[in-house]
Amino acid sequence: MSTTLVIGNKNYSSWSLRPWLLLRHAGVSFDEVRLPLDTPEFRDQVGRWSPSRRVPVLHDGELAVWDSLAICEYANERWLAGEGWPADAAARAVARSAAAEMHSGFGALRAQLPMNLRRQPRGKHWDADADRDIARVQGLWRELRSRFGAGGPFLCGRFGIVDAMFAPVCVRFRGYGVECDDTARAFMDAIFALPAMQEWEAAGLAETERVGADEA
Repeated sequence: MSTTLVIGNKNYSSWSLRPWLLLRHAGVSFDEVRLPLDTPEFRDQVGRWSPSRRVPVLHDGELAVWDSLAICEYANERWLAGEGWPADAAARAVARSAAAEMHSGFGALRAQLPMNLRRQPRGKHWDADADRDIARVQGLWRELRSRFGAGGPFLCGRFGIVDAMFAPVCVRFRGYGVECDDTARAFMDAIFALPAMQEWEAAGLAETERVGADEA
């Protein structure tokens, strides 16, 4: 049964990065289809792949799974034998809460600090709402690391879904020169040291497309 992950640009698509990173880190074999965002190609092709007309979407045989978190949950059951979440019930509950908060919240952070692997810090130009999001993210990272992170360098020790959900934030913080505490810097270092993350970055930096809204 063939497995295909349909994604957007690696430079810009934070939602695509999340399941791609989880699958690649876990060694899951899949084909990749990249549809460049904001292009006629995307508009022409996305409907054939995605019922929501958005990316990412995973095709596993005849099954289509859309939405980043849903794909991660499916992968956890299908290939990861449940190891995408911590084994401890309390750690698992808090990790799921943090992942869900990332999935549905942080609107100011998303809007004002879009993911762009090529971006270099050029000074602060976000507002107090984004500052609150930044503080909340770092607070979550501190909580997870202090309570559940003893088994490794990631939020709950071993790399899992919650780390994949926050990986694009690491790109945002680095690209915008966000002031980070020691916990945040150590977590970001761990994310950027992953071979799968380095593979994604190299491919994203090699892309030539530009999305104007994400070049601010």
